[in-house]
Amino acid sequence: MRRRRFLAVTIGTLLLGWLIVAADAPGAQTDLSGVVQSSGKALSAEQRFVILPLFNGDAVLDHETGLVWETAPQATTARWSAARRLCVEKSVGGQKGWRLPSLSELRSLVDPSIPPPGPTLSSGHPFRTVQSAVYWSETRVGDNPSGAWAVHFGLGGGSVFINWAHAVQVWCVHGGKNAEQH
Repeated sequence: MRRRRFLAVTIGTLLLGWLIVAADAPGAQTDLSGVVQSSGKALSAEQRFVILPLFNGDAVLDHETGLVWETAPQATTARWSAARRLCVEKSVGGQKGWRLPSLSELRSLVDPSIPPPGPTLSSGHPFRTVQSAVYWSETRVGDNPSGAWAVHFGLGGGSVFINWAHAVQVWCVHGGKNAEQH
């Protein structure tokens, strides 16, 4: 009985994730309660992203959003709670104050014109070790106590619901306040 229930829940979760990715394909309209994917970017990757000397070159300022991103996200996976803790405790280029990005912040990096297998980042971006994989966001799924939104950088940047028990990639962000001073 437990095995059947586990199998049904697993298949249901996979099916839901696939439906979300399919509904999030380029041209599809998805309402994510105010989450907006950046489109029609005015800046080239070379203009948009600047490697920051203050962070020893280990972080990148995004001129489009004002956020500071790790140049090279962590290569290992983590569950959601561990991912949040990892970002809070992280020091990049000697700088503290990191966190998991929101869904809209993470999706702002996506270039939906890049076909699978990705990663779906604009040509000329300065990031290293970004995988064509799923990355956690801080954004929870409404009142659902079992998971959070994530972005799949291998399938056009589609948003997927991931149960907190699963381990996926982690990419930390630093708040954009006073980022121009870096």
